[in-house]
Amino acid sequence: MKKPKKLFYTIVMMVFIFTSSCNQKKDSEWIPIFNGKDLTGWSPKFTGEAYRINYLNTFQAKDGKLIVSYDDYDNFDNNFGHIFYKEKLSHYKLRLAYRFLGESVPGSPDWAYKNSGIKYHSPHPSELPIDQTLLVAVEAQILGGDGKTERFTGNVCTAGTHIVMNDSLITQHCTNSNYPAINDSSWVKMEIEVYGSEKIIHKINGQVVMQYSKPQYDSTDKFARELMKNGYPKIISEGYIALQAEGHPIEFKNIELMKINK
Repeated sequence: MKKPKKLFYTIVMMVFIFTSSCNQKKDSEWIPIFNGKDLTGWSPKFTGEAYRINYLNTFQAKDGKLIVSYDDYDNFDNNFGHIFYKEKLSHYKLRLAYRFLGESVPGSPDWAYKNSGIKYHSPHPSELPIDQTLLVAVEAQILGGDGKTERFTGNVCTAGTHIVMNDSLITQHCTNSNYPAINDSSWVKMEIEVYGSEKIIHKINGQVVMQYSKPQYDSTDKFARELMKNGYPKIISEGYIALQAEGHPIEFKNIELMKINK
């Protein structure tokens, strides 16, 4: 009698381990989050515009690419935009390829030349003030080269936020990586790994270029203060991801997400 009972428990344990293994594999797959045909699952928010208004058709889906286009603009007029993925996230990896094309739209700030980024741990776009210019969230910055000055990509920028790096609180707006920005229109692969508030890693073309932790709201920023007043914790561990439109045409493709088990 003992042997069959032992065999029964052995089989149960094997089924449990196999099932757990299958679930783990499912949670560790790269999943496309942009279908390449339309903007399903993504919603825009522009300065001065209501949530979901795609101002002057800035964000477009074409030929498998998510495009930031300024073809319908006469002047930028501080119409800073972001397009948000629908799901709130905490522990995950996000990867994509990007390239800059053409020239900045007239009226855009000088610093916006070949400048974009991936915002993460953002509030939901429906909660954003209509007049907010710089989205209060941490940014994995994307820069292209101008062929004249030294520029880097995969940087970190902190509008209304701070981060901790090497046990020091970083309050400056941007901290550069050591990866040179690409001057031409070649596709560049970018990946961010986000472990809540514990650790964030930036990669360019498979190379780690930036690592930091504890993204947190800056109590001197009025929008950040309002978020904390409304119940957001100072240390930011979750939120929404968004791609930027800051005045220079850019294309994204192969946008994929992998959720990480806590």
